[in-house]
Amino acid sequence: MKLALFGAGGKMGMRLSANLKNAPEFETLHVEVSDEGRARLKEAFGVEAVAPDTALRDADIIVLAVPDTLIGKISREIIDKVKPGAMLFVLDGAAPFAGHLPERHDVTYFVSHPCHPPIWNDETDPEAKKDYFGGIAAKQGIVNVLVQGPEDDYALGERVGRAIYAPVVRSHRVTLKQFALLEPGLSETVNGSLMLVLRQAMDEVVKKGVSYDCARDFLLGHMNIMGAVMFDEHKGVFSDAANKAIEYGVPVLMKDDWKRCFDDDEIAASVDRIT
Repeated sequence: MKLALFGAGGKMGMRLSANLKNAPEFETLHVEVSDEGRARLKEAFGVEAVAPDTALRDADIIVLAVPDTLIGKISREIIDKVKPGAMLFVLDGAAPFAGHLPERHDVTYFVSHPCHPPIWNDETDPEAKKDYFGGIAAKQGIVNVLVQGPEDDYALGERVGRAIYAPVVRSHRVTLKQFALLEPGLSETVNGSLMLVLRQAMDEVVKKGVSYDCARDFLLGHMNIMGAVMFDEHKGVFSDAANKAIEYGVPVLMKDDWKRCFDDDEIAASVDRIT
């Protein structure tokens, strides 16, 4: 199948280009507007970037490996050149959720996004253990949304997702609204914010005299075991003292209504801010 990869020479596009080299099911045509990106493609993969119109001609799948803020603009620019029945494939659900994709009922819209390799895994290869983002050597899951289009197209979109994010061990299907709950809701608004707070807390302990190495070892070790218990990776219990500290710590750190970040209006506002 003919696949047009837009943004092929960018950071994400280069990752996808590397994996698509190993996916003979797809004939990939690379689209890149910058001189630097075209040079990277030539040096890394020995491929020449082609003009958008050339890539779009009879393309079955159009992958937009571009920033969220450009998805609406680029999709509107190319939509009249997309053949009926083709698939417009995006890497994040924000732009579709915000309604930035153009109205075209005879084109399939599909989203696929990586979960990234999990903290607890069975990787033994050094390259896989250092593959924190995924798509190189570490196994990961992916999340998919068939935004619009015939049901049969879900299988095709999932195959594309498995190819570009390889190696993939689990594939999850969600609705577009559920994707927005996952990102930006769960992964960025909550997880990202709390991870930043953890780093700031460690820095505060260092400021008060504990060495950086000691504070980091202590925090990451406790994150490992406490996270393993809380997220069902290990059957265990916390000490009475730890439970008491958590009981009194949560109200100090969190507002009573913090879960409103998952309310429909808050999710919509968060998506709007990043698109």
